[in-house]
Amino acid sequence: MNTPKETADSLLQESLLQRLNDRTAVIGVIGLGYVGLPLSVEKAKAGYHVIGFDVQAGKIDMVNAGYNYIGDVVDEDLRLMVESGRLRATADYAFLREVDAVAICVPTPLDLYRQPDTSYVENSVREIAKELHPGMLVVLESTTYPGTTEELIRPILEATGLVCGRDFFLAYSPERVDPGNKSYNTKNTPKVVGGITPACSQIAAALYRQVLEGEVKVVSSPAVAEMEKIYENTFRHINIALANEMALLCSRMNIDVWEVIEAAGTKPYGFMAFYPGPGLGGHCIPVDPFYLTWKAKEYNYHTRLIELAGEINNAMPEFVVQRIGDVLNEHRKAVSGSTVYLLGAAYKKDIDDYRESPVLKMIELLESKGAKVIISDTHIRSIRHRQREYACEEMTPQLLASADIAVITTDHSGFDYELIAKESRILFDTRGALRSRKGLKPEAYYLL
Repeated sequence: MNTPKETADSLLQESLLQRLNDRTAVIGVIGLGYVGLPLSVEKAKAGYHVIGFDVQAGKIDMVNAGYNYIGDVVDEDLRLMVESGRLRATADYAFLREVDAVAICVPTPLDLYRQPDTSYVENSVREIAKELHPGMLVVLESTTYPGTTEELIRPILEATGLVCGRDFFLAYSPERVDPGNKSYNTKNTPKVVGGITPACSQIAAALYRQVLEGEVKVVSSPAVAEMEKIYENTFRHINIALANEMALLCSRMNIDVWEVIEAAGTKPYGFMAFYPGPGLGGHCIPVDPFYLTWKAKEYNYHTRLIELAGEINNAMPEFVVQRIGDVLNEHRKAVSGSTVYLLGAAYKKDIDDYRESPVLKMIELLESKGAKVIISDTHIRSIRHRQREYACEEMTPQLLASADIAVITTDHSGFDYELIAKESRILFDTRGALRSRKGLKPEAYYLL
């Protein structure tokens, strides 16, 4: 027979499950960026009342005005959720006392020594701890090293006197966001959930099943879910490095690496195409694998393959600038004094995010060699790097014709490639953007 305490604990769990299933629960989301805002909108669309928390007043004002600033969110969806009263934003963490479940979607960058900076997560958890109450669910979504949920978050929350798995519920469910992806978004991407206890997993999975269309995969622990996320991004990190290394070698051997990959892609099994480029960007692929290299040292293990891949990928902007110099030299021009026109600032096509973009490093290197740099981007008006603002110019025939060399650094769908091919004196394509566009290759056309 259950004791009165065990019965009360069971009632807490059943009560929260009931509120999640009938969608009367209030949901909190901490961090209203590329992960948090889409998640907030989807939870509101599912019928929950959602409170978004952020420290940036500008984001709070925009959300409460129904103004969208994230490409993967439909403008009308956000506006309707705000107008219906299902979604609101605040900087006041005292409102956490009103929520039944809260997701943490804050940045997890690396510091200057390439070690995890968990300060945003820790600050969020300490705010939650102030308002933690019996029957509350806490889910971390930020990408981090295996052990964060159990070793960092749980002790802070249990310092309140409440016990995880009995009084409150704690789980990890890694965000899966691919900005610009036309097929998969927050709503239909499968979700992984790992709770501290089976009850934690059950409750967290119940929430996501009410919100998402994709499968919700429950794993045995938060550490498995944390490692799974790192493995996803490390897989891409290493395979992109392989493609980049092939590009370096093929350049020396005068072999078209794009044709090599295209030919390899005809194999119907055992091969997945990854492509070279000017370097990695974004918050995930250049950063996340190094959470694992840092954690591995605790176990006296050196992740050689991950670190080597990082060296290769990090060297690509320098290689691109070197190739720009070689191409200009073929045309009896020096980098110093030349105008280099960079077509694209975002780290990948059809998005407005330039975090960690390889273009930033290229700008530094080119300017250090005396080049004048012009930038155009169909999604970005300006970029800020090292206390300097760079305007993204509107691409015109005059700008293209006046530049000594144009470089396709981001293959945005919105670029007029016919105009680029027609007006560029010299065109260097780091993305293979013109390979599939027949008849558009100018005479002075160079591939990475």
